[in-house]
Formats: sequence, structure tokens, C-alpha cells
Amino acid sequence: MSTSTQKKIAFITGAAAGIGRACALRLARGGWSLALSDVDEAALAALRAELGAACVFDARLDVADPAAVDRVFTHVAEATGGRLDLLLNNAGVLEMGPFETLPIARQLRINRINDDGPLLCSQRAFALLAATPGARVVNLSSASASYGVPSLAVYSASKFWLRGFTEALNLEWERHGIHVCDVMPNFVHTAMLDGRDSQRLIERLGVQLSAEDVAEVVWQAATSARRQVHWRVEKNPLLRVLLGLNQLLPQGLQRAIMKQASGSGD
Repeated sequence: MSTSTQKKIAFITGAAAGIGRACALRLARGGWSLALSDVDEAALAALRAELGAACVFDARLDVADPAAVDRVFTHVAEATGGRLDLLLNNAGVLEMGPFETLPIARQLRINRINDDGPLLCSQRAFALLAATPGARVVNLSSASASYGVPSLAVYSASKFWLRGFTEALNLEWERHGIHVCDVMPNFVHTAMLDGRDSQRLIERLGVQLSAEDVAEVVWQAATSARRQVHWRVEKNPLLRVLLGLNQLLPQGLQRAIMKQASGSGD
């Protein structure tokens, strides 16, 4: 299915719930056309029905499956006429708890989805992005990519990887006219946090953000004339200051602040 060249087009992974869904709705309100993917086909169908004509393509996609990614992007290219204004690498998973107690299969799954997914989707989307003037990639990172967070060791490390990937492609793809950036929220009120073991960590650091808060910053990252690399999302004034100063502080002080904030030293 082709779509009007007058509308900008975004492809969103993990679009059916939480931050991905909020981003789809925000972009649709802004007049964008959307290509959507998720592993939850029922939730994806419900979102497609809600979006109506704004949704030009949707498909079930495991972002860690190279063959599936290749197949879906072939169809995206057909649906969008070979254009793509925005790739939003949103799909991700979180496991919380002491590193030594989390089953290794669940920890490896974090890396496959949080890191392999953006890698595969970015590589496959390159030709579409390069063919679209002003194209952008927005990666959904995390505030935990500022300093490793206790009880989130592998998740935090996966977001450090994504941060490095973002920074490298920001430089590398500039010559192709593609701007690459990430959005780094703290804990967000979504189903991803439901039933997590380390409620103490959540209570200590706080959950003040909604999916809509993050979607608004994604909108800014996708449309603003500001070409910054990292977009932080934080309502807690103290954490906002600490995250902003983090890279300026001595490593020992960064460690002490995280230890105190997370309660891991109690």
C-alpha cells in the first residue's frame, strides 16, 4: 500500500503497548503515517483499528530475528514507496533483580531484544532512511545508561551498548543526512514494571513518568531543529540535575551517588 508523499512516515518497533503505543498516537496526532510492529498481534490489531488510515502497515516482528526483520522491512519499503522519515527503535525488555538470581536465558534475552533489535532494524532501514531527506533514527535508551544500576545490571548494560551505538551512528550517518539520537527516560509507568522483584529500587528512585511524557520527548527528538544526541526524560528535579552532571563528576562520586540513590548500600 502506498501513502501520500506529503506525510512523514515512521516505523516503530514494540508499538502495541506502553511507550511505543504512546509514540504511535503522538505521531499520528502530528499528521504522520505509521508502519508498526510488535510481537503481540492482538494488541497491534487494536492499535491499528484505533489509528485508522494513519497506519499504512503493521506486522508481527521479533526484532532479534534477522530473517523476520529483513522480511518486514521489504514490506515496509513497499508500503511507504521506499521512504522512511523516522525509525523508532522502541522494542525492549527489562528484567530486575540480583544478577546472580536471574536465569541466564532471561538475561540473554535482554541483549537479543535491546541490542540486536536496534542493530538489525537500523541496518535494514538504512537504504530507506538514506533515500529520505532529513531522516532520523530515535533509539529508546534509558537513564540507566548514565551509570550502571544495581538490580538492573544486564538491562543497564544493554542500554550502555545502545548509547554507544547511537553516538557512533550519529557521527557515521551524518554524511548520509541521517540524524541518530536516543531518548533516555527514568522509570516509566508501564506494564514493563508490573510484578518486578526489586520494588525497593523502584520506590527509592521513583516512578514519575508516563508513557505520554516519553512520547512527547520522542516527538521533539523526531521533529525539533535541535540536533542533540541524547534526550533525557526526568521529572524528579534532583535526579534531573544528577543525571545532567553525571559525566562531569569523578567516577568515585558517581558510584557513591548511585549506591545511595538505589539503596544498595543499606
